[in-house]
Amino acid sequence: MESPQIVRVKTEEEVINNLCELIEAIANKAIESEDVFKIGLSGGSLVNFLATGLPKITTDWSKWRLFFCDERVVPSESPDSTFGAYRKSLIGSVPLSENQFIQIDPHLTGKFNGSHSKHSKSQRLAVLPHFGPEDAARDYIRKMALFFAPDSLPRFDVLLLGMGPDGHTCSLFPGHRLLDETSVWIAPITNSPKPPPSRITLTFPIINNAENCIFAISGQGKAEMVKRILKDKEDLPAGRVKPADGKLYWILDEGASSLL
Repeated sequence: MESPQIVRVKTEEEVINNLCELIEAIANKAIESEDVFKIGLSGGSLVNFLATGLPKITTDWSKWRLFFCDERVVPSESPDSTFGAYRKSLIGSVPLSENQFIQIDPHLTGKFNGSHSKHSKSQRLAVLPHFGPEDAARDYIRKMALFFAPDSLPRFDVLLLGMGPDGHTCSLFPGHRLLDETSVWIAPITNSPKPPPSRITLTFPIINNAENCIFAISGQGKAEMVKRILKDKEDLPAGRVKPADGKLYWILDEGASSLL
């Protein structure tokens, strides 16, 4: 992996501008070469960042396909739904339609039944048995698989990642066994330390196969965790984001970078 590119700016507004300009460049390059742009979204402050910045960019929106780095297994009408947050804030602000978002089906939460013999080996490895939301995870991997080459790891053009106050990213939390999961694309989780407990999440083999991973972070409240990851090199989930053949960006405002 190349060394992380740490972009330090003064204000949150500059974080948003830098983030969205970078997305624009990545998107237009992908569309030119592949005729499609595949992006993974996270929730939290990124929702507002994108709602503010993306209307200013120039791109062929019809070529965008938007996935979720993690998602809560709740109806899209729930305030906990990441897709629901983007539907409210982004659709209408930019010319994206709901069907361009690859959504989970939160109603598929039955017991794992092992009925996956029809799928390729790589797809069969995409789901772990014996979790509550495993059917939602299996359904999501089927949807994902339509957009990527068969029997290979999905390679996103860009993943937009968040960093929680405990250093988690996606729904990969410190000390959780899923941190070391290497055989699945999408893992279900029922015991998230942060509510709601039932989620699905990308795992590190997929995260670190992305062409670009971006953290965009603002505020003094994030400074200590940014320091622990980027300066102290603590083994925290966000610090395990190391694209094997891609680029990693940290876009930080003055507050977030103040302890570096």
